[in-house]
Amino acid sequence: MGIGLTHYLVISAILFSLGLFAIIVRKHAVLVLMGLELVLNSANINFVAFAKYGGMNIEGQVAAVFVIILAAAEAAVALAIVLNIYQNFKTVNVDEIDNLKD
Repeated sequence: MGIGLTHYLVISAILFSLGLFAIIVRKHAVLVLMGLELVLNSANINFVAFAKYGGMNIEGQVAAVFVIILAAAEAAVALAIVLNIYQNFKTVNVDEIDNLKD
């Protein structure tokens, strides 16, 4: 028995669930960003799996590389925002940052 499309989809669903759980439950901004990265990586697994088993040739890998580039840019911008929030509010707890108008 080899590894098939179902195995990739199950792993991707588990990663997506863990990422969504981390986004919803965590209060620390960096951990929320880590959950978002898990969600993006689950999408990458789907892209590559469907490229291999769905006959898409190389388009799935190109989409996965695009998502990786997007995730790197998102991480850089998000960490800059988190550092700016920490500098202004002295906390990165998402629940305590509610007065962004000031």
